[in-house]
Amino acid sequence: MATTAPIDWLLDSDPALRWQVERDLVGEPPEVWEATRARIATEGFGARLLALQDPDGQWAGGAYFPAGFAFDDMDTQGQPWTATTWTLNTLREWGLDPAVLSGTAELLAENSRWEYDDLPYWGGEVDCCVNAWTVANGLWLGADVTGIVEWFLEHRLPDGGWNCEWVEGSTRSSFHSTLNSLTGMLAHDVATGGTDATRVARRGGEEYLLTRGLFRRLSTGEPVGPWVNRFAYPFRWFYSVLTAAEYFRRATAHDGTKPDPRMADAIEMVRAARQPDGTWLQAHRHPGRVWFEVDVPAREPSKWLTLYGTRVLDWWDSQPV
Repeated sequence: MATTAPIDWLLDSDPALRWQVERDLVGEPPEVWEATRARIATEGFGARLLALQDPDGQWAGGAYFPAGFAFDDMDTQGQPWTATTWTLNTLREWGLDPAVLSGTAELLAENSRWEYDDLPYWGGEVDCCVNAWTVANGLWLGADVTGIVEWFLEHRLPDGGWNCEWVEGSTRSSFHSTLNSLTGMLAHDVATGGTDATRVARRGGEEYLLTRGLFRRLSTGEPVGPWVNRFAYPFRWFYSVLTAAEYFRRATAHDGTKPDPRMADAIEMVRAARQPDGTWLQAHRHPGRVWFEVDVPAREPSKWLTLYGTRVLDWWDSQPV
């Protein structure tokens, strides 16, 4: 492995992080990292989240927001991150075996409704990001999310991507919405093999980001926002060149393709954020209610960001562009 990360420091971690270090940075054989991954269900962060599941299959009593959340508090308290969708996202991304949540898909079909129009959980709603996570979570848990996949094909914008603000009349894609949508579409293609239509849609969304170098305005070439190289874990719905590069790392592995050279400047932004000791610093914590913290405060070395940053650079540096 070409990594320059502090491996011993990374290995001294919760199983949700450690197994990924073992597999992706150290190159341990499957019997090692699979044994570590299995511990997610019984110890540490994963076990804590599992213990918080409601009898009806939800977390915090709600689909996207906790039950009884006062939406007037959003401006002062931020988005809460404790409800069902956010918790499923976390457990899935950490690598929890979906068999541990056997029966959850059925419970959510019966008991969970979206805050938007009281729509059924596995049918999705109108927000691209919400629907993308529902596709990924549904495939992971064995729910039928075919209708949401079709929804994505119908709601891609003329410039190739997606925008959650389409319901407000937006006709231009968003970096955030496009990346989150692509992540859901990739989950579909990995799980099912995809279709010609989903592959075309995914290529269009990827092209939207690549023609902009993952961070530039098409009109001026300037960065689309100050957030493009502000890295914070958990990532939630927020875009950065690190989260975009991680998507392309996984997409090229699935598609059997090489890294696109148009990503080069974005990759150098990831590299520039690496500290002399091989770590990446937490930029900030996204405001909002959490069950518990899983990473360090701002300006401290983050094991999660160091895993992601190192993995992206190892991928990029090991393959001819």
